[in-house]
Amino acid sequence: MISTTAELRELAARVREADWVALDTEADSLHAYPEKLCLLQVGIPGAEFLVDPLADLHLEPLWEAMDHHCIIFHAADYDLRLLFRGHHFQPAGIFDTMLAARIVGEPRFGLNDVLNAHLGITLEKGSQKANWGRRPLTPAMVDYALNDVRHLHPLRQSLQRRLEELGRVEWHRQSCERLIRDCCQPEQVDEDAIWRTKGHDKLDPLGLAVLRELWHWREKDALRTGRPPFFVLKHEQLAELAAAASETRTTRGLNLPHFLTSKRRAGLLDAVQRGLEVPEDSLPRPIRVHSRRMTRAELDVSDRLARVRDLNAQELGIDPTLIASKATLFALGRHDPEAWADLMPWQRELLEKPPAKRPAAGSHPLPARGGAPNAEPPKDVRGDDEDPSTPVYGLD
Repeated sequence: MISTTAELRELAARVREADWVALDTEADSLHAYPEKLCLLQVGIPGAEFLVDPLADLHLEPLWEAMDHHCIIFHAADYDLRLLFRGHHFQPAGIFDTMLAARIVGEPRFGLNDVLNAHLGITLEKGSQKANWGRRPLTPAMVDYALNDVRHLHPLRQSLQRRLEELGRVEWHRQSCERLIRDCCQPEQVDEDAIWRTKGHDKLDPLGLAVLRELWHWREKDALRTGRPPFFVLKHEQLAELAAAASETRTTRGLNLPHFLTSKRRAGLLDAVQRGLEVPEDSLPRPIRVHSRRMTRAELDVSDRLARVRDLNAQELGIDPTLIASKATLFALGRHDPEAWADLMPWQRELLEKPPAKRPAAGSHPLPARGGAPNAEPPKDVRGDDEDPSTPVYGLD
């Protein structure tokens, strides 16, 4: 375990000179609040290391040593967000083995699944929900953590060969670049949405006011005790209490959970009372999604794109949602300019490319489009007698 400045500097020097670097993280989101980085697993040729961020280390030498590496991750999404949020680390490039597995058509893409399929290796996953903030780590936790990077380089080599065989290296490169871009962004907090937990859409304005106060009370209590909010009270319980208080307009008779301490009971009741006392003109309002129904012509475009997507995905042996989600297809049908621009070039190419397997006889023709990466969204293809403004059932 790397826990001193001297050890970290020595590791950083080895990382800087390494031919490749694999990385994984462990946090304590199930056991502490707010969550924090508790462990870094670093793999380089011939060795794996554990770095202890809880040992009051300045990790900057390690981040600098990784600056020019394309770092190997498996399912990098969570790791990238954690490292950027807590340490402002943004890698220059990554090779995500989970993304690679999906792009080559693996039906199961958890680390164990992909290791078994490509290397015949099965890992022990017993420490998956362990408290990584505890010290010292048990031998089982150490072994589990090291295994998460121990096999990533040979796995990358196997997946790289498969990507090359299928001609999908560029797809993976674009997908990894997009992942870095999406995950390494300052967090945007919508203060009017953050407290709207599960069940908020069934509450009236007074109930929403109570829910808002309950959420803020729970947040402060979680920070005070260092425990995740769901340890204090579950989302569903917040909404149930808010609904009951709104109906009776009093704190009396509320069915409070029996496990609450007297301090928490008092804080909860104070929060409910504050919510009930919010003036009428300051009550929060339900969020209504005003989305016009799609016209028949727009739905036709979405349907045609879905057929292109599905046939190409079937031909390529990949999940259709890798090419475009259902929501994206609807946005393209509506001619949302951002939807087409947000697609990666390889996704646009597949939506523009007529699949080898043609639609069944009698079905609508596929929309004709050019193959340029920056092509405009597809135009409507409809008969002269169709009214493009005729509304039909679509997304609400």
